[in-house]
Amino acid sequence: MKKIIKGKKYDTETAKPVGSTSYSYPGDFQHWTETLYLKKTDELFIHGTGGALSKYSRSVGFNTVTGGEEIIPLTEKEAREWAEKYLTAEEYEEVFGEVEE
Repeated sequence: MKKIIKGKKYDTETAKPVGSTSYSYPGDFQHWTETLYLKKTDELFIHGTGGALSKYSRSVGFNTVTGGEEIIPLTEKEAREWAEKYLTAEEYEEVFGEVEE
């Protein structure tokens, strides 16, 4: 997916995926997947996809929704919080550097 947000380009084809998480199973209307990406400029963003009853659903008419996808730019603080919640320690340190014990 490629999107321009506030004059900046976000492209899942050129950015490096550094970790992901998901909820439920594909095919379930509540299923969603989020992948954290690192741009060449060291900016981070999430690409999320999901079913019709997920946080990525979108309206397509009166009382009708379908699955969707979205790119969400993150501040470094937001990215660190997301990574602490969903990534392994190794994945986290690959992106943000080694953390003290």
